[in-house]
Amino acid sequence: MVQNLDNPLQAGIALQQDHILVVDDEALIRETVSLALKDEGYLVDVAADGTFAFELLNKPIQQRTGELPPFDLAVLDLMLPGVSGLDLCRLIRHRNWDIPILILSAKGSETDRVVGLEVGADDYLAKPFGMRELVARCRALLRRYRRAQAPQATSVLTYEEIILYLNELRVTVNEREVALSPKEFRILELFMHHPNRVWSREELIDKVWGPDFMGDRKTVDVHIRWLREKIESDPSKPKYIVTLRGFGYRFG
Repeated sequence: MVQNLDNPLQAGIALQQDHILVVDDEALIRETVSLALKDEGYLVDVAADGTFAFELLNKPIQQRTGELPPFDLAVLDLMLPGVSGLDLCRLIRHRNWDIPILILSAKGSETDRVVGLEVGADDYLAKPFGMRELVARCRALLRRYRRAQAPQATSVLTYEEIILYLNELRVTVNEREVALSPKEFRILELFMHHPNRVWSREELIDKVWGPDFMGDRKTVDVHIRWLREKIESDPSKPKYIVTLRGFGYRFG
């Protein structure tokens, strides 16, 4: 079916040309995914190995607002020649780029999914997969990414020794600045807006990752653990973020 890219209301068409990086050493998968995403109106770059993908990621777009990532979404195979997909994830997150990452892998066990989430992936799709599902997941990840970039209205949130500066995207604990990832920052912001409220994993996913999230719920536990390590004096005995078994998490 021929799609009309001039009609922004046509279902499934990108309203702007988001730039997607597809990395897979299997030529058939790489080219099929690339073609499917291009048919949806996206710009696509492909790499057959992690080394070339690493080179592409090291060519950021320079703007007056600072260094921006060269892509809006990364679709990465885990098992790659040269630099692995996990190392590419680490590179992206090390630079504090909050672009969504979709992991593709023939390894579909729970352990493999958790490892992918641990290094910063947003979603995980096991091979073999349906092309329509992959495109839908990419579209959902990009929607959440755009929505999360909306400007914040509030300026400063304070809870005991924690101060969160929304406009400056920074946090201090006991007057010491701590470096949070974008997802950790949003979780803490949500908690500080609603102290003493109990949040289930599903509610946190809906608020932080968005209602279209189709990944593993365990990503919430991973990010909570990382956040505790940065704001708690003793993460094994948390003062701020408390686990209520069977219910979820409470801040305060």
